[in-house]
Amino acid sequence: MNEQDISNAVKAVLEEMKKEESHPEGGHVCTCNKHKMNLRLANALIEKVKEKAGRMGVPVVIAVADKAGRPVAVQSMDDAYIASFDIAVNKAFTSASLKMSTDALSTLCRPGDSLYGLQFTNDGKIVIFGGGELLEAEGKIIGALGVSGGSAEQDTAIAAYGKEAFKEVIECL
Repeated sequence: MNEQDISNAVKAVLEEMKKEESHPEGGHVCTCNKHKMNLRLANALIEKVKEKAGRMGVPVVIAVADKAGRPVAVQSMDDAYIASFDIAVNKAFTSASLKMSTDALSTLCRPGDSLYGLQFTNDGKIVIFGGGELLEAEGKIIGALGVSGGSAEQDTAIAAYGKEAFKEVIECL
């Protein structure tokens, strides 16, 4: 195929998509943002998570990533550890890229277990301790949450709260 053939094929596909959109029985190409992480949604979730962490007395960094693991929003509470910034971002990346919580991953990466050594891949961005959670809507992964600044147990609890709070946040926006 030459460049003209490719261009014509793309145009034909786009025209077909337009026809399908106007005729729902022929199939709908979703153009809504219901299943996409955006800044408004990420910031609304971060506010909920900050409230929870504040009640627990744990200054954390909260990162929300899209389904590809790219950060959408990151906020650091006052007095959070500097190192927690990268850790929170990487927890969100880990959960999004491996489609599981970092707490669940931790049990698979113990010495002698099937995924031992995974934490040394992806330029060291894989985190294998709690605080990373998937964010889903209607059974679809739309992003991930990373929380860092407390103990592994505190980060895990705060992130688990965030995963549950996300269900409410997405319904309100």
